[in-house]
Amino acid sequence: MDAHHSASRPEDAHAGPAPTSKEPNAIAAGYLALAARIRDAGLLRRRRGYYITLFGVLMLLLCSAWTGFALLGRTWAQLIIAAVLGILFTQFSFLAHEAAHRQVFASKRVNEWAARLIGTGLVGISYAMWVRKHTRHHGFPNQVDKDPDIHTGAVAFHPEAAAGRRGMMVHVTRVQGWLLFPLLLFLGFSLYVDSVRYLIRNRAADRRWVEIPLLVTRFALLLGVVFLFLPVGLALAFIGVQIAVFGFYMGASFAPNHKGMPIYPKSARPDFVTRQVTASRNIRGGIIMDLLMGGLNRQTEHHLFPDMPRPSLRKAAAMVRRYCRTHDITYTETGLISSYATIVRYLNGVGIAATDPFHCPVADIYRPD
Repeated sequence: MDAHHSASRPEDAHAGPAPTSKEPNAIAAGYLALAARIRDAGLLRRRRGYYITLFGVLMLLLCSAWTGFALLGRTWAQLIIAAVLGILFTQFSFLAHEAAHRQVFASKRVNEWAARLIGTGLVGISYAMWVRKHTRHHGFPNQVDKDPDIHTGAVAFHPEAAAGRRGMMVHVTRVQGWLLFPLLLFLGFSLYVDSVRYLIRNRAADRRWVEIPLLVTRFALLLGVVFLFLPVGLALAFIGVQIAVFGFYMGASFAPNHKGMPIYPKSARPDFVTRQVTASRNIRGGIIMDLLMGGLNRQTEHHLFPDMPRPSLRKAAAMVRRYCRTHDITYTETGLISSYATIVRYLNGVGIAATDPFHCPVADIYRPD
C-alpha cells in the first residue's frame, strides 16, 4: 500500500490536500476510549520530579557556561560559550513550553508562573505573547488565516500566500525552501523584537507590568555583563552568535512538526482528531531525540494530549498509532533529516506559485526524481 495514504505505516507523509473526516462519530468515540486508556495508564500524571531534575541540570550547565565565560577572558573562544548559551536558552524554552501546557505541576497558577519566569525572565520571550499565539496554533494547526505559525512573512507556507508575492519577493519565494535554514539564524532576534513590541503595544496583555521588568532586567544583565568584560567587537559577535544559535535551534526543532504537512483551507471544519493528527509529523529517535527536541518530536501525541508530560509521550505513541490505524487516519513519523528534505521540497514547490498561480506544489512532491 502507498505509504502516503496508509494509516498503518508510520512513514513520511507529504503535504497535499487536507483530508476530510471519516466517520466523525466513530472517530470521536474512539478518541474518548483512547483518552480513557491513556488516563488509566497514568500517562497524564504530572512528572514534577523529572522536570525539577531537568531544570536543575540545565541551571548547573548555565552556571558552568558563565563560569567558563569568566575564566576565558578576552578571547574569541568566547564564541563557543555564546553558542552553548544559545543551546541552553532553547532547552529552557522547551521547559517553559511544557509548563505553559500544565505538564509540570498540578496547579495551573504555578505552571503559569514557572513558564513566565523561565520563558520571559530567563529566555527573553514574552509568555503572554507566546500563549496568545500558541493557543491559536493548537486550535487550528496548519489552517489558513487561523494558525499564526503559517502566517505569511519571509516564508510563504501555502500557494495562496506565494501567489500574492510582488517584486523581488517573487524570486526569493521561488527558492524559499533553500533559504529557510539560513533565515532561522534570525528567528531569535525576531522573537525578542516581537516580545517587546507585543508588551508595549498590547495594554491588555496578561501580567504586562510583570513581564516588562523581567525582560528589561534579563537583557540588561546579559548585555551589561558581555559588554563590560569583552571589547565591543567581540561583545557584538558574542551576542550575535548566541541569538543565531538560539534561533536556529528553536526553528529547527519546531519546523518538522507541521511544515510540509497538509494545509487546511480557512473554511475547513474537520473533526478534532483528524485535524490534529494529519497536520502533525513525529520524528523518530527515541529518548535522545526526546531530549534534543524537548518532546516536540512526539508532535501527534502532544497535539492530542497537550498536557501530557514529555516522558509519557513515548509510551502513548504506540496506543495512538493503533487508534489511527483502526480509524484509517494517517499517522506520520519519519527521520529528522527526511523531514527537513520534505520541508525544503514542499516550500520550493509552494514558491513556484509566486510566478505560476495555477501551480500545484503537491505535483512536485509526488513527481519522481
